[in-house]
Amino acid sequence: MSTQPINDSRDVLLSVRGLETHFFTEEGVVKAVNDVSFDVRRGETLGIVGESGSGKSVTNLSIMRLIPDPPGRIVGGQILFDGRDLRTITDEQMRHVRGKRIAMIFQDPMTSLNPFMRIGAQLEELTKLHLGLRSAAARAHAISMLEVVGIPDPAARIDDYPHQFSGGMRQRVMIAMALSCKPELLIADEPTTALDVTIQAQILELIRELKDETGTSVILITHDLGVVAGMTDKIIVMYGGSIMEAATTEDLFETPSNPYTRALLKSVPDPLHEQHRLFQIPGMPPDMSQLSPTQCPFAERCPEAVDACREGFPPVHEVGPDHISRCWIR
Repeated sequence: MSTQPINDSRDVLLSVRGLETHFFTEEGVVKAVNDVSFDVRRGETLGIVGESGSGKSVTNLSIMRLIPDPPGRIVGGQILFDGRDLRTITDEQMRHVRGKRIAMIFQDPMTSLNPFMRIGAQLEELTKLHLGLRSAAARAHAISMLEVVGIPDPAARIDDYPHQFSGGMRQRVMIAMALSCKPELLIADEPTTALDVTIQAQILELIRELKDETGTSVILITHDLGVVAGMTDKIIVMYGGSIMEAATTEDLFETPSNPYTRALLKSVPDPLHEQHRLFQIPGMPPDMSQLSPTQCPFAERCPEAVDACREGFPPVHEVGPDHISRCWIR
């Protein structure tokens, strides 16, 4: 069952339909992504939000075909990129898409960058592979990309190792790598994790500026609704591997329909109003290997749950134009 209508417009760059990704473990089958569908148009920014373990990162690792097998496997659905199903192409064909046409900024740049290679060598490797640049041209391109992302004195810093950069600077290097080949789609997975608020703002502003300049589509993954408020055109809210709500950013903040979305919004500190105690959603996210297919994954934590929530998996209903919710309560 699709959670969003298929858009036939030629401006749709990525169309995910009924995506199912499972992990086969000794404790059982973990249905990390359950019937996920969404579109990303050219030049559009989509936010994917939800608590840790909701399926956000696995969804996007599935798009990149980076799910470790074993134990993980994409067991259903389509990943249509520019009209081509990435699930059906060969590994060699996917290597030409990954890094060149679709790029990803990972959560922790220190584990994503090779600690034994100089920054310049890692940047040059990409452009030699995907753009066919020779050594001198690849180095010049690497220096220019470091300059674009705001690395001071890039010609001198290009021969440094990752440990010689601060966390914020390493994240800028990751962005430079991701944008080196001018991808059509950039996936940013928690790009501000473990950074202080000042650096967070700088990184998000940098992604926005580069997106505006290049026309790149962006998927921004985060657990923080406040981060995506001014960054995105659309937002999907995930919980328990499923999309619980999807809407334009304006609609989601003005008229949230799903109880889980409302709980997330309530958890965001409001500096304009005094709060004696910060709201938190009761309980813990579900054990994904123990999810029941016959009840709402949020039922045990939901203050609005009714009998139907524990008797069947919630259907998707249309709240308004481009706004859907998966819930028994309307």
